[in-house]
Amino acid sequence: MVAGDVIYPSKKGVVVYIPIVILAAVVGVSIIMGDYWGSIFCAVLVLGIVGPMILNTNYTIRGDGSLKVRCGFFVNILIDISSIRKIEATTSVLSSPALSLDRLEVFYNKFDSVIISPQNKEEFIAQLQNINPAIEYIKKTS
Repeated sequence: MVAGDVIYPSKKGVVVYIPIVILAAVVGVSIIMGDYWGSIFCAVLVLGIVGPMILNTNYTIRGDGSLKVRCGFFVNILIDISSIRKIEATTSVLSSPALSLDRLEVFYNKFDSVIISPQNKEEFIAQLQNINPAIEYIKKTS
């Protein structure tokens, strides 16, 4: 078991910046067209949804032997590390609590999986395998 909680922030890739660039373009066009309230509404709406996801996506290996996956207000998953069967490197573009396309798919229970993107993947995987040595890690082959 882990002595205390260890938090791994999500790696941030280009995917994170796409909504911000779109927001800047829409706000810029709205201001040029004189629609200040529309641009303010759009900015608040997008930043209210995307901001917490960018600032609060992380993966916590908890002292009680569980993995907590958190992404903004929307995702809060608790996984028993003893139920993790394998971890596989992936570049899947499926929607997930991952802010980069350099991802890991964590398979747990019988049919469940979640895609994540911890900054320090090797340390993250090593710590999970230290708790559950049965976890199989499949590296991406190029």
